[in-house]
Amino acid sequence: MVKFSKELEAQLIPEWKEAFVNYWQLKKHVKKIKLSRKPTKPSHPEALIKWGLASSTFIDPVRSAAKKIADRFRSSAGDNDTVTQVVIRVRSENLENGQVEDEACETGLTKLFDEEHEVRVFFEALDEELNKVNQFYESREREFLDRGEELEKQLQILQDLKRILSERRRRSSSSLKANGNNEGSLSRSSSGRDSDFSSESSGDLLNENSMEALEEQGHEVATLENNGASYMNSLTRSSSRPKQTGKPKMGMMKRIPSTTAAGAITALTTMLWDDLVNNRNRKKDGTKDYSMSKKKIQCAEKMIRGAFVELYRGLFLLKNYSSLNLMAFTKILKKFHKVAGPQASTNYLKEVKKSHFVSSDKVIRLMDEVESMFTKYFTNNDRKKAMKFLRPHQQRDSHMVTFFVGLLTGCFVTLFSLYAILAHLTGVFSSKAYPNYVDIVYPVFSAFALFSLHLLMYGCNLFAWKQTRINCNFICEFSPTTALKYRDAFLICTTSMTTVVGMMVVHLLLRTNGFSSIRADPIPGVLLLVYILLLVCPFNVFYCPTRYCFIRVIRNIICSPFCKVLMVDFFMADQLTSQIPLLRHMESTACYFLAGSFRTHQYETCKSGRFYRELAYVISFLPYYWRAMQCARRWFDEGDANHLANMGKYVSAMVAAGARLTYARQEGMPWLIVVVVTSTVAMFYQLYWDFIKDWGVLNRRSKNSWLRDDLILNNKSIYVISIALNTVLRFAWVETVLRFRVGVVESHLLDLFLASLEVIRRGHWNFYRLENEHLNNVGKFRAVKTVPLPFREMDSDD
Repeated sequence: MVKFSKELEAQLIPEWKEAFVNYWQLKKHVKKIKLSRKPTKPSHPEALIKWGLASSTFIDPVRSAAKKIADRFRSSAGDNDTVTQVVIRVRSENLENGQVEDEACETGLTKLFDEEHEVRVFFEALDEELNKVNQFYESREREFLDRGEELEKQLQILQDLKRILSERRRRSSSSLKANGNNEGSLSRSSSGRDSDFSSESSGDLLNENSMEALEEQGHEVATLENNGASYMNSLTRSSSRPKQTGKPKMGMMKRIPSTTAAGAITALTTMLWDDLVNNRNRKKDGTKDYSMSKKKIQCAEKMIRGAFVELYRGLFLLKNYSSLNLMAFTKILKKFHKVAGPQASTNYLKEVKKSHFVSSDKVIRLMDEVESMFTKYFTNNDRKKAMKFLRPHQQRDSHMVTFFVGLLTGCFVTLFSLYAILAHLTGVFSSKAYPNYVDIVYPVFSAFALFSLHLLMYGCNLFAWKQTRINCNFICEFSPTTALKYRDAFLICTTSMTTVVGMMVVHLLLRTNGFSSIRADPIPGVLLLVYILLLVCPFNVFYCPTRYCFIRVIRNIICSPFCKVLMVDFFMADQLTSQIPLLRHMESTACYFLAGSFRTHQYETCKSGRFYRELAYVISFLPYYWRAMQCARRWFDEGDANHLANMGKYVSAMVAAGARLTYARQEGMPWLIVVVVTSTVAMFYQLYWDFIKDWGVLNRRSKNSWLRDDLILNNKSIYVISIALNTVLRFAWVETVLRFRVGVVESHLLDLFLASLEVIRRGHWNFYRLENEHLNNVGKFRAVKTVPLPFREMDSDD
């Protein structure tokens, strides 16, 4: 049977861990009480032994009789005290300045155990935990109730907009059928529709002139922020209707989304077009005509639907929070019951069940309301479909995936061994009969090898995050139903490498069996093209949600200065800074095949070209440039100067990368000095940011020496080893200065080895980066996303 402490650790909400009952500390208090009450065996004095009084035949009957009499008097006295002392008082604290009253529980049970300090400490700790749980539950409950009221208003406005739009369309169609092409009749019908529209909307003030034009998928709506321009107008009212006062008014708000550049441009264009149409209509008849489109209503509906889903998830988490804490109180009081008796634990448990986090039913009632509203308005009264949205089943790790990973790993080892044997027998790496073989095969193979290694490290990260309960899906805002599991990452990795090595074997067999180079050499390029086409495949196969999420993130990175920067965006951009060799290999492959060099075997056509050399600088700079622009955008949005300091780190890395590229082509002492200086400055800059900012360690004031106050891993030596390993791997640039003189094949292998070390360092960095982000979320108790809404209250009386 699993211990409750293990069960609690597995089921508690990681972001709310500090708000749960500290069950483990309370167990220590109970253990201290048990040790303090442990009876000690009486020792027989030497005098009793001397006179024979210690024998059981003489002293035991007297001792047993005295014990019975004492127990009888003690039990009668205890019954009289229990009536008046076994109570739990609830002390109310009235907070001033209009704040809500809080209740603090204070127990009087310690009077039964005045002689025992450990019992008094236990009940004081129990009171503190009960107060903590109650206060946290009340704060989250108020937050979710306010959110529910706001969403109800938003949903009502959405339904009113749908009704008005349908009525306008119905009246417009009936007007056209009745009046034909009569211009005068159409004019009167139009003015009548405007009048009806104004009168119907005068009570709710529905301003639909602005709505963001979203081009994202449904789950991306939840990640939009309130940034950019807002455009609001109020609807014209009928002058004969009196204005309503004292009622909050809602207006539809136009946001230019900063999440994507395409969405921002589309929204801005739509807004300007609406303005032109409104100005034209105002010039004609002096009135405003606000165009409502079905697309805008659908966008608002997606936003509200996503907000309902997140609200329901938060309520579900709060409900689990209540049940887990009640179970924790019950278990710890049962342990106390075994040590100190039933009376105190029974009475305390009764008061726990009367406390707010157990007795309140507001969360359950709100969950029922959310279910009913979501079923009615978003799934056409299909409850089964509604629950799929509200309670999505997380994707489970399939053991079949593990089987295929093992099978593909065996195939990969077999094929790679076969390739090594064939390459040795044919001598393709040393023979002059195939002078360009290495140049053809190496870029494609290295690109896939680095990609597969990165996926392997990501799979290891996913496994480690799962074991340590770091919620990477919430931090990166991935959908739990479609996000990759660690087994999936391993499957993609092994599939990729098995395919690549298999094609290398086929290519080598064709080259050594007399096939012309024009037929055999395109194989690496065709393989790369197939993988690119598979990445953009529109069909729902081969992890389609993951592929399109990757494409969207890459698009956001490329448009970095113009997009709102999310966690997943700069996290992926950091991965690209470690994959510059992969980008260089893709440049070489593209140049080789696009220039047609595989037909003439003139591989030097690309290397000797000026455009190719200049493009190498661009490719080496781009990942650092994108990351620097993300830092600049975050500084512009948040106003935090730390983002400017972070941007300086990537600028220094760009300078160091440019110096190393120049030194590789123009060897000399001046450039060697520049490389050493710039690379050293960039390295120490990066090490400082890795440890201080990204990992949050090297804090000399921490309770964990030179680490941080909160550590997820119990073994502190792992952090020390990781710091040392990250420092050593940052010195990989030294090879650029040493310039080992080796052969062509050995040089390529050395470059691949150093690039692999950087990928390993990045995968190692990923774990601690998300660990630090997870601890920040825990500190702020963020467990659900806050979805922006399409309407907002305004106080204008227009």
